[in-house]
Amino acid sequence: MYDCIIVGAGPAGASAAYHLAKRDRSVLLLEKESLPRYKPCGGGVSPQVAEWFDFDFGPAISLKVNTLRYTWNMDDPVVAQLENLEPIWMVRRDVFDHFLVKKAQEQGAMLKDRTAVSGIEWRGNGWRVNTAQGPFLGTYLIAADGAKGFMAKWLGFGDRKRKLGGALEAEARQPIADAQTIHFEFGMVKNGYIWNFPKADGYSIGIGTFRGGEAQDFKRILTEYSKLFNVDFATTEQHGHPLCLWDGDQTLHTQNALLAGEAACVVDPMTAEGIRPSIFTGVKAAEAIHAALSGDLDALEGYTHTIQQEWGQEMIWAKRLANAFYAAPSLGYRLGIKRPSATERMGQILCGKLGYRDVANRAIQRLSAGLIPGM
Repeated sequence: MYDCIIVGAGPAGASAAYHLAKRDRSVLLLEKESLPRYKPCGGGVSPQVAEWFDFDFGPAISLKVNTLRYTWNMDDPVVAQLENLEPIWMVRRDVFDHFLVKKAQEQGAMLKDRTAVSGIEWRGNGWRVNTAQGPFLGTYLIAADGAKGFMAKWLGFGDRKRKLGGALEAEARQPIADAQTIHFEFGMVKNGYIWNFPKADGYSIGIGTFRGGEAQDFKRILTEYSKLFNVDFATTEQHGHPLCLWDGDQTLHTQNALLAGEAACVVDPMTAEGIRPSIFTGVKAAEAIHAALSGDLDALEGYTHTIQQEWGQEMIWAKRLANAFYAAPSLGYRLGIKRPSATERMGQILCGKLGYRDVANRAIQRLSAGLIPGM
């Protein structure tokens, strides 16, 4: 009987495993894929996550980037540097996720990869987790199996609040022209944006939409955009994947179990940032289960409250800003992104130095004034 079984070895699951094992709790981490495994993701990580761990992430970071470049229909560029802030990390998810898993193993967590979960059963004093390799027993359970996982449904979270977005990403392994610049394009896609995140060995070029709406030809758009970087999109490795965007507070705990990561629908609805909130939920899930194992009967409910207060309250403002910006992106580009302070503010948000609530209200007022003649 493990103290905790964690399903999913992404940033949320691995972070929870690390912090529980470090507290001398017995942890089993189950992952359906063979590690290290590819994960479609731009791979931008806020340096804030370093504050939640006691080791150096250097071996898992491909590049550190301090310049952002924006375009509208591949023109009208805005280039800005992140002044007085830690550079944003560029990572390959196979390297980054496996690095976190190995750190958890060093603390004593057990890993079983290539082990898909086929079902779960509550046994009165803990969970039986069924797999093709046999059942495993755990007092507590963390569901961190991502946007496409089944754990949330099996645990009874059938009607989660979430807004589903979609993304297509291409991996171009080739020499890069500029290792210090992240690229964002806003004019070519509706209700989202295009990104190009450099890595030491190539580019991660992707496109995402976060508000639904009419279908768009992602491949055609990315084929055209990729030419800016001498990338032949047709010959790149391509991956499509869903995004579980935050769409309101919800309960994230049930009988001896928690949801974490994208299973908890915590992806930022403005930027689609997912790694930092996933790690945050993993850290907080570990704290809650450690407290529950120590006798705190309200610890799991406290986890839901913590995520709602410390992440959900920020996402209320992120959602409002996203609704205003993506409703009129050309206006948002002109009145928002082209303002000299815009990149600095967004950098401060990504690095955890500012919250959306600190800047969103004024930005929304500016956008509203631009939409209403005479204001």
